[in-house]
Amino acid sequence: MLLVLQQRTVEPLPVEWKDHSDSSIRVVPREKVKPRPFFRDVVFYIFKKLEEFIMTELNEKLTKDQLLEVKRQLEIYSQGVSEIIPTEELEAKLAKSILENRPLKIKLGLDPSAPDVHLGHTVVLNKMRQFQENGHVIQLIIGDFTGKIGDPTGKSVARKQLTDEEVKHNAKTYFEQFAKIIDMDKVELHYNSSWLSNLKFEDVIQLAGKITVARLLERDDFEERIAFNKPISLHEFFYPLMQGYDSVVLENDIELGGTDQHFNILMGRHFQEKFGKEKQVALLMPLLEGLDGVEKMSKSKKNYIGIDESPQEMYGKAMSIPDELMSKYFELVTDFTPDQIKILKEELEQNILHPRDAKMLLAKTIVRMYHGIEAAENAENHFVSVFQKGAIPDEIPVVTWEGNQEVSIVDLLVDLKLLSSKSEARRMIDNRGIKLNGNKVEDVQLQVSIIEGLIVQVGKRKFVKIKMN
Repeated sequence: MLLVLQQRTVEPLPVEWKDHSDSSIRVVPREKVKPRPFFRDVVFYIFKKLEEFIMTELNEKLTKDQLLEVKRQLEIYSQGVSEIIPTEELEAKLAKSILENRPLKIKLGLDPSAPDVHLGHTVVLNKMRQFQENGHVIQLIIGDFTGKIGDPTGKSVARKQLTDEEVKHNAKTYFEQFAKIIDMDKVELHYNSSWLSNLKFEDVIQLAGKITVARLLERDDFEERIAFNKPISLHEFFYPLMQGYDSVVLENDIELGGTDQHFNILMGRHFQEKFGKEKQVALLMPLLEGLDGVEKMSKSKKNYIGIDESPQEMYGKAMSIPDELMSKYFELVTDFTPDQIKILKEELEQNILHPRDAKMLLAKTIVRMYHGIEAAENAENHFVSVFQKGAIPDEIPVVTWEGNQEVSIVDLLVDLKLLSSKSEARRMIDNRGIKLNGNKVEDVQLQVSIIEGLIVQVGKRKFVKIKMN
């Protein structure tokens, strides 16, 4: 007999999470299955009542102060979050943690392929910091084993596999930068090679048997590559399986990641259930748009603010954040509390706070978080002096000139590496973005006589003082 089964679970998971290991069950696309609303409603009702019963049992054991603490933490962890899967389980885990005085284990897996940390990466790290500040345990997973495969998420082609040396070097860079955001002395640090490399081939086969190829192919990135006849290597299928198995080994309560990690993080929840563990809660953070206000923040797109950049550079870049993204940046990359952000949003909406002042507060806060309050105040004073009053800064990089005594303005800009090409230099001159000793350059044919101390300015933030050889 051939059965057609449509199952439902507590949260609205995609069809790839349903287990149909029985060979007598045929899986068909959900849209082709005739809906059975009564059965569906009954199942949802039962699970909902079960959740309510569990929470009621926990709440009856908590004191008034403990209930308020659950509410306080839930509000903090929900701030700026794109999705919590499911919220009821997060609340229950928090209640149980407070009742038993047991910290929750919060997992974050790291892809060691991109060691330079920018504000886009700190969205998840700031959320980790909030958990850490409330006494929970942070579990950082360095994917030294999975990094050799490369996460296929969002990729139209297979990713380059890393060597052991590259993974170790990038991991060291991570730790140095993460220490600016979370207390690394209180972090549980794990390398997933310590358990994945010990798996026998039989173990890998059994792990793979808990998910089907059809469900893995439902990933958007794989579907796209199939549609365009681009190859998918077999080893790429194992990345989400191994990331999911990490959660089985660590028995973590919560896993954090960006919305682009939705599939991989739910895989951890899936495998924990398969191995008889308590399922983790998935906490997904939104992806942060870069300075262009459109694309995701990325070093390759040059729309990023690096956390290792100088205070002045960091402040100046922050001042170019689009007005419509200010609230999002306050929410995702600063240490403002939910109440502070609520007040700030209200003042902006009621025109009590000018957008320029809000942006200066944002820029100063970002610099203060990574360089300290004194550096933040100096960066703000520098910005006001140079960009608002048009003054030339006191400290300017000095470059020794070894070229001709007289040179065209276009060649000068390129030779000083202030601009990457002659065409870019011409466009900047046409847009009135070049100054010599504070005077605007308007002629692209201008011949410049090089003198000691000549100050060349490009845009609002680039200055160079020429020293004669």
